[in-house]
Formats: sequence, structure tokens, C-alpha cells
Amino acid sequence: MEPRMNYWGAAPSLMQAHLALNTAIEESGLEKSLMHLVKLRASQLNGCAFCIDMHTREARKDGDSEQRLYLTSAWDDSFLFTARERAALAWTESLTRLGDNRPTDALFAATKEHFDEAEIVKLTALIGMINTWNRLSIAFRAVHEAPAEAAA
Repeated sequence: MEPRMNYWGAAPSLMQAHLALNTAIEESGLEKSLMHLVKLRASQLNGCAFCIDMHTREARKDGDSEQRLYLTSAWDDSFLFTARERAALAWTESLTRLGDNRPTDALFAATKEHFDEAEIVKLTALIGMINTWNRLSIAFRAVHEAPAEAAA
């Protein structure tokens, strides 16, 4: 698979601004492990191989387990996720699958049980950001890393 284009090279000032917003979201104070799960789950829903690969690598590097990463796609059927993570993943799924799956008042109330208002804004911005990265990576066919053994 070959990339369609180098979108960083095509619009560098826009991508730098996008990266600055991403950095602000990353430094917003949400737990790193939670952010990895949110980015992984949205990327799974969107089918972004580049982002799935990147976020599983980052999560493993930061100490998350292989089992939890494998089960992120079935988080609602696993006991390995905390109530706060489950709330974040439910909110992620609703905002990533907007269409007929818009967040309900009940889902917002459930999310508010685990996140204060500022954290909900941060979480929502994180979800919007990963969905934007997914769309850029899919549209321009970003290619994920090869396995280490293939590179040798």
C-alpha cells in the first residue's frame, strides 16, 4: 500500500496548527492511559490502520497490557476496564458514530458521573481530534509501520 500524498508537505502551516491543538489536548490533564484507549477505540471504529498501530504501540510503551488492548474493541463485555474508562469509551463510540447514535441525555448523565464538566470538554476535544487524525490518515492513506522483524 502506498500513501496517496504527503499531506504534511502539502499544507504545513495547517498541519502545524492542527498539531498545536493536539498537543494542548494531550497536555490537558486527562490520564495518558485513558487517552490511549479513546484514541484506539475511535481508530478501530473508523478503520484507521495507521492510528490503530500507533496507539497500540504508544499504549504498550506506557504500560498498558496486550490483553486490554486486544479487548478494547469489546470493552463493554470485559471486566478489565474501570467505570471511568467505560464511560469514556461509551462517549467515544457515540461521538465517533454520530449519525443516528448521537449522545443521549442518559449517556451524558452517565459520563458526568465519572468526569467533571471540564474533563468532558477535554474528552470531547480528544475524541474530535482523533477522529480528525483518522480522517486525514485514511483519506491520504498513511501507512503504518512494518513489524520489526520485517524491517531487519
